[in-house]
Amino acid sequence: MTGSVSPLRASAPSKTSLFETGNDMIKVNRIVYGAFQTPDLEGQIDHYTKVMGLTEVECGNGAAYLSTSGDHQTVVLRKGPDAKCDAIGFQLAPGTDLDAYAKQIEAHGLKTIRQSDPQPGIRDAVVFEDSKGTKMEVFVDAAPSGAGFQPAGISPNKLGHIAFNCTDVQADVKFYCDILGFKVSDWMGDFFAFLRCGPDHHTINLVAGQKVKMHHIAFELRDWTHIRDACDWLAKDRIPLVWGPVRHGIGHNISTYHRNADEQIIELYCELDRVNEELGLYEPRRMHQEFPQRGKVWDDIQMAANMWGTPPPDGFLD
Repeated sequence: MTGSVSPLRASAPSKTSLFETGNDMIKVNRIVYGAFQTPDLEGQIDHYTKVMGLTEVECGNGAAYLSTSGDHQTVVLRKGPDAKCDAIGFQLAPGTDLDAYAKQIEAHGLKTIRQSDPQPGIRDAVVFEDSKGTKMEVFVDAAPSGAGFQPAGISPNKLGHIAFNCTDVQADVKFYCDILGFKVSDWMGDFFAFLRCGPDHHTINLVAGQKVKMHHIAFELRDWTHIRDACDWLAKDRIPLVWGPVRHGIGHNISTYHRNADEQIIELYCELDRVNEELGLYEPRRMHQEFPQRGKVWDDIQMAANMWGTPPPDGFLD
């Protein structure tokens, strides 16, 4: 592996190793939801409610809104011809001026739309496309669902991150850092970037691929016993694991992967690294390779992918 560098400065070795964000930049604060088009609306609703344990908060007119707990929607499903991720919802810090945010985005030459009610519970949002064509729906205030956690199904804590295959990883990483205020946490070689917009190690993953598409959506579980129980729950429905359980070197999370009704990959994870921004260090964990652990470019791909040794199946990152 290469030597450690600050998580604020980790980047691919072939490009500039710093994607700084100015102190006066308005940055997205957290990921709230993913919005999906699906040809099998009923099958996806069934998977996210009965298997994943999300609450169906609202349904009608060819759309369904499902929540892990507090937010009105964590997963948005709309009937359509293709299975794909159409949009991601990001929240800004309370009190942020949306007019100022729109001007900041437009200063980069991007077209924005000011949209009322882009999703239920969100009165006002700035909407634009990222560098790979995924819609960004950015807002300040959102009504809660009041649903709480479900007693049945896997019932995850929250949406943790969304990963995409993309054809120009460097350009897309630069967009998320320069435009949205993300920071690079780690790189796997020069083809797989892990980006954060809060204390969690990653919120968006970008991996080189032949075409642009969502690779997986990831939900945080409470702990290792919750992972065990989730695997048992999947087994009851005869849903096999695609990969896992694994312990990733990058992020150090324990994870499993399975497919939903649209054959999209869902990751379930726990124990993800968290970053102390002021110190530029990851909060210490026994499973770390270095003390202190900092962001870096991982050249040991096997260790980066799975400390426990089992490689991903053929074609997993395609």
